Amino acid sequence: MELAGKKIVITGVTGFIGKHVAELFLAQGAEVYGLVRDSSNKKDCVPKHENFHILHGSLKDAASIPEQAGTADAFFHFAWGGVNRGEIDSKPVQEENIAGSLECLKAAKQLGCRIFMDAGSRVEYGITENGVMSEDRECCPVNEYGKAKLEFYRQAAVLCRQWFMTYYHLRFFSVYGKGDHPWSIISTLVRELPKGQTVSLSACRHKWNFMEVSDAARAVAELYCYSEKRTGQIHVVNVASTDTRQLRSFVEEIYELCGRKGSLEYGSFVQAKEGALSICPTVEVLKDLTEGTWKEQVDFSSGIQNMLKERQP
Repeated sequence: MELAGKKIVITGVTGFIGKHVAELFLAQGAEVYGLVRDSSNKKDCVPKHENFHILHGSLKDAASIPEQAGTADAFFHFAWGGVNRGEIDSKPVQEENIAGSLECLKAAKQLGCRIFMDAGSRVEYGITENGVMSEDRECCPVNEYGKAKLEFYRQAAVLCRQWFMTYYHLRFFSVYGKGDHPWSIISTLVRELPKGQTVSLSACRHKWNFMEVSDAARAVAELYCYSEKRTGQIHVVNVASTDTRQLRSFVEEIYELCGRKGSLEYGSFVQAKEGALSICPTVEVLKDLTEGTWKEQVDFSSGIQNMLKERQP
């Protein structure tokens, strides 16, 4: 599929993954419309490109998107509130997310979009045996955020079947890189270790998976490019790397890349309520939907070195 001339709508365009996806589509010749709240403190973070257009409003205003954009080929829904620890278990906040997301799906139908993709999450799986997370397994999310993501998927799948709209529910795992949340483990290590600081960590004995954000954006683009052959199909897709190992291995690699500066304090960090759980995602569906062409381009060492270079004065 040629992306040149395609008209794309993206929510969460000032966010971490959404902005990278928007910039990739723009670089490949698409016309991108991004939903941005007028009250957003990130309005200046939108892509700077002649083919980028701002749609004014929040998720609650999604019904106005067709009036502003007219028509579109695809809708990528990456906006979601209440992802911090203070609101991740707030049922009212997460219910608002579901309602706003359903408005986005209705807007996609009115726009005439052939495909709808949204950002799910690995937390939808909940606690799994040995941490293995495959798309065909039963989900038992622990927190309200995961429950809401799963509930939206279930409702959206029903509507997309009725409307014969292709739907990919993308379950992103631990994406890192430029623009990542400052409190993430990767951002914290890359920021604090070069300054000689001590970083508080869990025991880091569980397995983990990291994916560099430009690879995550490329995965979204490739899935879209192959979606023309999947008309009316509905798929849950793990978006993750093939590099799954003990979290301590990733941490020690960052420590080495930082010149062994600072110190690592294992076992002192207070875990979230679900505890230190292993995550071992399968990525066969991602490979199948891209007909075996999908391959990461940024290994973990390169991704961390890029982040360190960005922080240099």
